[in-house]
Amino acid sequence: MIHRIFSSRTTFKELTFHPGLNLLITEKSPGATSRQTRNGAGKSSLVEIIHFLLGSNCDKQSIFRNDALIHDYYGMDFDLRGSRTQVSRSGQRPSDIYVTTDNHTLWPRESGVSKNELKFSNSDWKSILGLLVFNLPINNDNVKFGPSFRSLVTYFARRQSANGFSTPEKHSTIQQLWDTQVSISYLLGLDWTIPQQWQVVRQKEGALKELRKIAADGELHHVIGTVADLRTKLTLAEERVRRLRENIETFNILPEYRELENEANELTQKLANYSNLNTVDRELIDELERSIQNEPIPPVDSLERLYREVGVIFPDVAKKRIEDARVFHQSVVSNRRSYLQGEIDAAKQRIAERNAEMERFTKRRADIMKVLSSHGALEHFMDLQSHLVKMEAEVESIRQRFIAAEQLEGQKTELEIERRKLLVRLQQDYQEESSVLRDAIVTFQEISNALYENAGSLSIVETSNGPQFEVKIQGGKSKGINNMQIFCFDMMLMKICSARAIGPGFLIHDSHLFDGVDDRQIATALSIGARLADECGFQYIVTMNSDDLPKEFPPGFDLLDYELPLRLTDASDDGGLFGIRF
Repeated sequence: MIHRIFSSRTTFKELTFHPGLNLLITEKSPGATSRQTRNGAGKSSLVEIIHFLLGSNCDKQSIFRNDALIHDYYGMDFDLRGSRTQVSRSGQRPSDIYVTTDNHTLWPRESGVSKNELKFSNSDWKSILGLLVFNLPINNDNVKFGPSFRSLVTYFARRQSANGFSTPEKHSTIQQLWDTQVSISYLLGLDWTIPQQWQVVRQKEGALKELRKIAADGELHHVIGTVADLRTKLTLAEERVRRLRENIETFNILPEYRELENEANELTQKLANYSNLNTVDRELIDELERSIQNEPIPPVDSLERLYREVGVIFPDVAKKRIEDARVFHQSVVSNRRSYLQGEIDAAKQRIAERNAEMERFTKRRADIMKVLSSHGALEHFMDLQSHLVKMEAEVESIRQRFIAAEQLEGQKTELEIERRKLLVRLQQDYQEESSVLRDAIVTFQEISNALYENAGSLSIVETSNGPQFEVKIQGGKSKGINNMQIFCFDMMLMKICSARAIGPGFLIHDSHLFDGVDDRQIATALSIGARLADECGFQYIVTMNSDDLPKEFPPGFDLLDYELPLRLTDASDDGGLFGIRF
């Protein structure tokens, strides 16, 4: 319960509250101009002050950093775990929280400023509030995707500045799905770790989706590739490495490798030269043999026959000379044949000798090549080892790409399995906590039924994306009906948390909640709020505009019993909560 809101600013209008329903009314004076509307009177600023004192951020846009307010401190006197507590904070030093309490045993940590006053950092203050208000472990804000004091308490003091009156299940338009699921689950008494794990899955899915998009659209596609392609590349690359490694393991280094290699080259050159020479000699032999065959001895008888035909008779002496010529010519031909045959025989001898040499060279080269095939030079061995290192690095690169591709293609299935497991856990939790669900659903319906003939409904559904909290009231698309859905939802949370002995002990609704709501529903809502506050022992603070007040209320409800003695107005510069216009 909040007892008092105060400030060091002399123009600030201190507010004192009582148990149950409290109505802070803003009126429009006859002297107000068209520019001096009630929106500047400070109704929403009251909610901002309470959040400021309960650890909200104080950035440069905060009203408490305004030049007109930054040097003032603001305070609240309220009950904290049954202990009367006073907290104060200023915009000039927003990280310092000053607390006075009559029960120091509640505090898990403290640093004394004086005997009766404690000083905390804003971070520590939120941790203490989380423990004392919602039974959260100290430093629970460090738990990833876990419930936090700031998110939980905002359901009990929605802020118009955060569009807190948009939907029942969200206290801010920027509130993320996981925070909604975790916070409501925690407040109702359900297992909040299930939606927490759902967010872990969603985060992994988001990262996977982004990586898959990059892999498909960008250069990463060429870096990673597909599982099938990389499996083939990896298998072949590993096989090449295996073979090369085996060759290196059986590699024998030969010191005379270079000498033998040079000798083998020389022998090859000699064999080529000898083969060329043999070809030349074989061509010579063929030419000489053709010359022998084409060299006939001219017959002398043909010359004698020629003389007889012309009537000339050879004398005996002429005949003798022809015979001598014939004998001489035969001798020349015989000698030429003998010479040519000698050349042929010499050529054949040379070929035979070369063939013998070539056979020896061939055998020697074969022996050398056999040695070279089973041994190698040291430099060659080092080259092989260097090549092996490069190939192993390439294999490892392909292996990592293969693993990455497998993760891309396989992780989606794993996350789908994880989602199914979480759905089973959620269903089991809802079965075990059926009484909790029943209380929430029935409470919402009872409150809604008091407002409308056709009662609204609260649905709590297990989905593949976590728990879904859905509020339905006939005609819920209108602004007024939507706001009353929020009213029913907040009252339901307040009643359940009061029964669980958690929560701040107060619920605050500013005038924005009643925008678009007709008089009858406003009157009924205030009556319900007053009744539930008395029955459940919580404080209900409402800020309203005077001309929005219903003309009639249900029997037994007297507005004067709940209205605060102070009324705000924007008819003058000093009529608002801060006593100044800024």
